[in-house]
Amino acid sequence: MAKKPAATKQKRYGMKIEEPVFVTMRDGVRIACRVYRPDAPGEFPALFAASPYQFETDDLPHSTMFLWREVGPVEWYVRDQGYVYVHMDVRGSGQSDGVYNLLDAQEQQDYYECIEWVARQDWCTGKVGGLGQSYYAWSQWFMGIVNPPSLKCIAPYDGAVDMYRGTAYHGGMYCDFMAMWYQMIRVNNLQRAANGPGGQYMPLDLAGEMAKHPTYDDWWRERCAWERLDEIEVPVLSIGHWGKMGLHLRGNILGYENVKSPKKLVVTGAKDVFEAHDQFDHISYHEQELLPFYDFYLKGKKNGYDKRPNVRLHVGGRNEWREDAAWPPKNAKYTPFYLNRKNSGSVTSLNDGSLSTQAPKANGGSTAYDYPDPGWKLGTVGFGPHGPDPARRVVTFTTAPLDKDLEIAGPIILELQASSTCTDTDFIVKLSDQHPQSTDDRDAGKQPSFNVVSKGWLRASHREKDDKNSTKYRPFYTHSNPQPIEPGEIYKFEIEVMPCAYRFRAGHRIRLEIVNGDSPLTDAIFTHQYLYYKVGRDTFWHNAKNPSRLMLPVVPAR
Repeated sequence: MAKKPAATKQKRYGMKIEEPVFVTMRDGVRIACRVYRPDAPGEFPALFAASPYQFETDDLPHSTMFLWREVGPVEWYVRDQGYVYVHMDVRGSGQSDGVYNLLDAQEQQDYYECIEWVARQDWCTGKVGGLGQSYYAWSQWFMGIVNPPSLKCIAPYDGAVDMYRGTAYHGGMYCDFMAMWYQMIRVNNLQRAANGPGGQYMPLDLAGEMAKHPTYDDWWRERCAWERLDEIEVPVLSIGHWGKMGLHLRGNILGYENVKSPKKLVVTGAKDVFEAHDQFDHISYHEQELLPFYDFYLKGKKNGYDKRPNVRLHVGGRNEWREDAAWPPKNAKYTPFYLNRKNSGSVTSLNDGSLSTQAPKANGGSTAYDYPDPGWKLGTVGFGPHGPDPARRVVTFTTAPLDKDLEIAGPIILELQASSTCTDTDFIVKLSDQHPQSTDDRDAGKQPSFNVVSKGWLRASHREKDDKNSTKYRPFYTHSNPQPIEPGEIYKFEIEVMPCAYRFRAGHRIRLEIVNGDSPLTDAIFTHQYLYYKVGRDTFWHNAKNPSRLMLPVVPAR
């Protein structure tokens, strides 16, 4: 007998799709939107998403091959939850008129006018919330800043607030990502299958503009939400991911810190772009994290959302969550780990130095390396007897095996005493959890397994701090007044290492890596061009007069 098919859950509403719906802006430019709404009488709150990714790509299947499809489960919000969903093609993209100009003041004002248009429609309750990932999160920060009266909340999932520091110039170093990203957007907007009628060409030379603005100036300031976060009046749910250090993590944390309105922070354990993207496409994640937020602020449901902890952090290494009333955690005690030249005997690298809580002696010496290293084969990755080897040709400092678990949560700073033969140099820093290794494998020359916990970047000439916005354990750089360094002179560089929450297990080691470049093999799409003038020798000092140390926010183990 044939098996009876399982019953299909009845949707609450039918769904009506209207496209393109054009909204005329103050200057006559028509902005194109796709409107999804319940096919039923009455008024519904609206979710609003804005990007240059074209609303027609909403129809793509859930897949990490389509990383720009970052709108979440649209149909579920409309059919099952009773929300209108409005997707806007930003000015100069998709079917919208005008010229695209990356989050400029015109685009920001367009958000205001489109949101107010949505609120006026007879199918809307007049309450609108922002939704979406990455660019959709960038746009949400600005929706909050321009503050249209009908906007009631935003939930930037995975979204930077400072395009210069967070995406394009890490520590003052040009990152390859944004130029690649923009070319992908231009091709997606223009080219069609089977040489069909072409889409819209986006004339902005974004790669050229970013190259022309290597310091933080008015061009970047116009596109920087960070300076204006205190203008946001609506409630904010900021969701970041520890694995998105090269793009969005810093923005979600700084966004939470600087917003003055009701706010909550969630940082997940997503390890990379793909995990963060995948998570946002699952209904179960929206049911748990986002729907309660929208229902509370857009529908007035008494669902206890306001009683949730202000801060929820996924703790790597123990794969559990910690809840806190504030960020950074109040019970973090900063512990110095000093760099020294004693061999750890645990890893093959240029120097195999050590990390220790013991302060260095007067004759602690120094560690130097020359660059570019002849052993670099793919960026700064070397090759060993077992293939590509990220540690082999970089400078490392590693602790002894931990005698008990050590958990950290909060901002991290590396106070690096360094000199160079050059007038400028770069520091790319990685904090790793180095796993235990058998004696046989070590004797055989195999490298210990490890995972990167955090990263930091600084160009020496960009060392000037913004004292107003710096904290004791999170330096904030102006990036507006680069100054050369004097060859041979020792400087104290305060390097911001991205915050994290992580437990290093007993028997594991904490490893610090320093080099002046990176690799697509280890850093994927967030690499930094190795510029032609990077030829010389850098020296890291670790004596009593010039102690280099890593400051870690140690919290009580739970």
